[in-house]
Amino acid sequence: MVFAIGELTDQLVATVAKLPSDKDSPRVQNLRRRVERALRPGPHGRVDQFAVARQLEGLQEKFEVVDRPELADALRASLAELKGYSDAWHPEILSLLLNLSDRPAHLSKIEDLPKRTSAPSQDDLPLSWSKIDANSQDAAAFNDENIWEEVDFAGESSDDDFSSIVSGASTPRDLPNLDAGLEPDYIIPDNVFMPEHGANLLISTEKAQFWRPKNKVPAPEVKVPAVQIITELQLAREIIFMLQGLPTSIFWRLDGEVVMDRSYALGHTSNQSISSLIQSFMDIGTHLDALRSFTKSTQKIPYMQTFCRGIEERLFEFDSNLSHSQVQYLSAGSTVSLLQLLDDVRQYSRHLLLLSDMLSKLDKGSDTQPMQCLDLLYDLNCMREALGDESVSISDLFFACFRTYATTIKRWMEAGHLDPQDETFFVRRNPENHDLKTIWHNWYSLDDETRPQNVPNFLEAGIRKVFIAGKSMVFLRHLNALPDVSESPRDLGLLFDDTTSHNSSLSLPFSSLVESAFDRLVDASHFTSAGILRRELDEQCGLWNSLDAFQYVYLGRDLSILGTIDAKIFELIDRGRSWDDKFLLIEAARSAFSVLPNIDSSRLMVRSSGSSFNEHQTPQRSVRLLESISIDYALPWPVANIITQDTIVSYQRISTFLLQIRRSKYAIVRQRVRETRNSREDGRYDKLIQALHHNFLWFLDSIYSHLTYYVIAISNQHFRHELANAEDVDAMIAVHKSYVSSLEEQCLLTENLSPIHEAITNLLDLSIHFADLQTVHAAEDALTGQGDATKLKALRRKRAADNDSDSDSDEELEDFDNEQMLTISFRDSSYDQQMQNVKQQYDYLAGFVANGLKSVARADGMPSWNVLADRLEWQKGWLKS
Repeated sequence: MVFAIGELTDQLVATVAKLPSDKDSPRVQNLRRRVERALRPGPHGRVDQFAVARQLEGLQEKFEVVDRPELADALRASLAELKGYSDAWHPEILSLLLNLSDRPAHLSKIEDLPKRTSAPSQDDLPLSWSKIDANSQDAAAFNDENIWEEVDFAGESSDDDFSSIVSGASTPRDLPNLDAGLEPDYIIPDNVFMPEHGANLLISTEKAQFWRPKNKVPAPEVKVPAVQIITELQLAREIIFMLQGLPTSIFWRLDGEVVMDRSYALGHTSNQSISSLIQSFMDIGTHLDALRSFTKSTQKIPYMQTFCRGIEERLFEFDSNLSHSQVQYLSAGSTVSLLQLLDDVRQYSRHLLLLSDMLSKLDKGSDTQPMQCLDLLYDLNCMREALGDESVSISDLFFACFRTYATTIKRWMEAGHLDPQDETFFVRRNPENHDLKTIWHNWYSLDDETRPQNVPNFLEAGIRKVFIAGKSMVFLRHLNALPDVSESPRDLGLLFDDTTSHNSSLSLPFSSLVESAFDRLVDASHFTSAGILRRELDEQCGLWNSLDAFQYVYLGRDLSILGTIDAKIFELIDRGRSWDDKFLLIEAARSAFSVLPNIDSSRLMVRSSGSSFNEHQTPQRSVRLLESISIDYALPWPVANIITQDTIVSYQRISTFLLQIRRSKYAIVRQRVRETRNSREDGRYDKLIQALHHNFLWFLDSIYSHLTYYVIAISNQHFRHELANAEDVDAMIAVHKSYVSSLEEQCLLTENLSPIHEAITNLLDLSIHFADLQTVHAAEDALTGQGDATKLKALRRKRAADNDSDSDSDEELEDFDNEQMLTISFRDSSYDQQMQNVKQQYDYLAGFVANGLKSVARADGMPSWNVLADRLEWQKGWLKS
């Protein structure tokens, strides 16, 4: 094998280099060595058979594209036939054929090849060594054997000394001279680009291009500006180009305005005569340029993007109309008239000019007043309608913008969702509030600071309903009671389509159309969400059960239940025990209210401020002591959004006032029982004592019955009727607040009625003091009559030392379980004098209350005050002696 390779190498060197057959010469050995290195197996891989296949497929497609399907079929058949002959070198063979191919789609046959001349000229023959003179200096330069040696550029390198030789078989000797170019003075003739018969057309076209410098009229020697005469058609086309926003030669744009180059003039008229006409065109072009500039600005507000799109559509329509006019002017036999063109332009641009004037009123900083454009567009439509313009182009643009703007409103009303990226919406989410009891009041709010800028003026009246509808959907989403798709209102597009229909436009003015469309949109969503929420509050959330519970817990509907709690508290107070222990009070309240089916006793909670009478000696017998306790009834979070915390405080104040009245009556009634039990046969009853006792009971019963039966019961009936008819949650909250506010006022708990309430409180304390005087006097008389005054003194000292003692060995000492009563003494003032003092205080306070009620009745005209005043004065004069 090695011998065969060596023989082939010698033949290759001899054939290509054409050297003598002397194998031992240095030059032959050198060439032989270089060829062997070139033929030595290297790291080169074989031909990629898949790449060859792709090239062949591409060649078939090429034949199909160039309309040579017969070549594609022939190639496909040959490849199929070749698959029948298995050979590992097929990819290399096909790759060689592909590389040797030359325009196969055109030179598919041998006769298609260019024919060579039989005798090439002497200049066409390739240069050979024989042509070089062996004796010349050029020949001497090529005679050295070393010229064939490869230059070693890296002699110190350890890489293999590999080189290749370039033979005449791989690279042709006669390479084209790429550096040779055209002659520097060579001019390409015109007939290369255009035939001779089109020369006249080219000349006429160049002459028509009046803006070319060579077509300008040279300036005369006199210093008069040169004027270029143009035709009316040329001027009309320049005007059309200018109005379409294209650059022209006659009209320039300078500082936002269109100006004309005065060096051009019509041949049949002067510039002065058409200056007004041209100025009209330039004014229209200035306005249109302002619109085109506005459409190129970036808009962040969605409806402003719709507005820009609408202007672009109208500008495109305007440009199309001008293009049609230009086509008519260029048609054969047409007449060009600038006056007619102006009339057409004004007709085409009528609405665009109105929009341009509107944009001139728009503030540059649209971010501060995002709704100004919509308001101006609304005013423009109203003004256009007032002037009798019946076209719908501007109104369609307004409704398109309004539809885009209303999309955010509709999303809020139908899903309760806000776009956090939309800073122009008038509803704001308060992220710091997460308590479901305040979801209606504190989670969302109207942005009052920026609302005048974020709400169009013509929608201000309906914003409150929009806000309520959206909050209702948020409420329902947290209740897992979102409405079905079938319950949702109609699509937004259908509402506006009805508004913009021809029949609607004939029946209502534009402002009414907008209001009706918006009202239908708002009312549909508001009615759906409010109705579902009302149903959920009534049926699932226990609104009416909670209101009934408040009637029992705070407003004293059932005295049999409250009596058990009162007796526990009042008995502990009278015995001097710790009565304000919240655990004791909670147990008593829950035990008492557990018999009612519509009250969840586990929701009851009694709170105490811890002001026990042991710490405050003075008010221990006063009804003000009861203000330290309050009853809470925990509401479900949906109901807590209707019955707010401030109204619960009002309920607690009313409940405390009623408790104070019951406390006073408890003391009077208990004293009467004791007196009956301890009365002797001689019956020591005084007319003054009987009258005071009767009047105190009359006063307490009149006040309590007036508050519970006349005020609370009647107000509750009216409240339930209004609450059942409330249209949404806001209306329900307003009705409830009005009800509680009315109760506060009629129960004398408002600030303007505080003097009357203070007088009543003093009367309640006076009644307890009167009962204490009676009890102490009766007890001392009983003990003194038995000759046991020493025992009474000892009992005083014992009670003073230990007021928590449970010793009760002597039944006769039962009336001395109250420490305050043991402090009452008749040493400084006798019993009769203190009773006279009680009578005087009662007369003053009762008269003050009655007169105050009458004054209030005259001020506000409420008849209930006069009724109560008359009842309190019914026994006026009984105590006169």
